[in-house]
Amino acid sequence: MTLTSDISLVRGADGEVTLLIDGVQAMQGWEAELMWRSADLLCAGGGDFLEVGLGLGFSALRIAGHPETHRHTVIEKHAEVIDLFRAEHPAAPDNLDIVHADFFDHLDRLPEAAYDGVFFDPELPRELFEDRARLDEFMPRLVRALRPGGRFVPMFSLDGAVPDAATCTTTPAAMLDRYLRFFDRVEVLRHPYRAYAGTEYTPADTGDAFILCFARA
Repeated sequence: MTLTSDISLVRGADGEVTLLIDGVQAMQGWEAELMWRSADLLCAGGGDFLEVGLGLGFSALRIAGHPETHRHTVIEKHAEVIDLFRAEHPAAPDNLDIVHADFFDHLDRLPEAAYDGVFFDPELPRELFEDRARLDEFMPRLVRALRPGGRFVPMFSLDGAVPDAATCTTTPAAMLDRYLRFFDRVEVLRHPYRAYAGTEYTPADTGDAFILCFARA
């Protein structure tokens, strides 16, 4: 699938880092601690992991670098994002495998019961993110790729999430409504955040973020 997106990495005078996709803030450097904690929660038991969406690679490096991780596979649809990551991290871990593909096209290639955890944080247009019919189509197939006891961690959520942001953030209650019916239990962790002054996808510069970890029986 050929994609023609405008991808750029912008660095501010104060060390701020922003990944832009078609002019939209897709990810920023202040998210690193949230990505690391999400990754630690996902791969605490070790094994094989799958990530959808590479971004700045914070979670990918954390998961691959966990001493009990056997292999970590990342699916990223933008070749330019992969190129930026490899330029920034030329000595990435050997157990990190980055696949250039659209997740929705690649879904049927996922082997059954192959992963101990999935980190799901792709850059999606708002209308696609909120498409419940699409969600009900792909989530059962994604869950089948998990082993018994497997974990699923989506993007972190924010109280007071901006409802009309171009990159949609959402509340913990909305994330529970989206995903809980596909799993048997969920763990919720609260983590404070401090965004950049120019961040467009948070309700405030500081506040509480919530990491949700869903699990199969």
